[in-house]
Amino acid sequence: MEIPSGCSHRSNDYGSNIHLGERVYFNFNCVVLDVCEVKIGGFTFFGPAVQIYTGTHPLNAELRRTQEFGNPVSIGSDVWVGGGAIILPGVTIGSKTVIGAGSVVTIDIPDGVVAAGNPCRIIRELSETDHA
Repeated sequence: MEIPSGCSHRSNDYGSNIHLGERVYFNFNCVVLDVCEVKIGGFTFFGPAVQIYTGTHPLNAELRRTQEFGNPVSIGSDVWVGGGAIILPGVTIGSKTVIGAGSVVTIDIPDGVVAAGNPCRIIRELSETDHA
């Protein structure tokens, strides 16, 4: 398969493009497909069955036979991603953000917000008084 420059990929050799900060926690059944770099900041928590994708394919069926593309994913520090969320290629999630369970994150999400849905959207900003 043809991979764009900037993405490191060896056939069936995933896991080498994941960079974790201190005390990152993945619950059961999480998937990280790291055709491109995945950066995750410290103290970030992932609920069960979260999926992070960096790889994608052309829409054209003939090109899809031989080409794979990818975009890196970056997740800040102190992020909480609820169970079953899917984070798509090229997305950046800011620090101290909460992503609701089952969300499909298709766009960048800034620091310090609660975001949820399919597609994921900002629900509200977090404040220092949020406890639950």
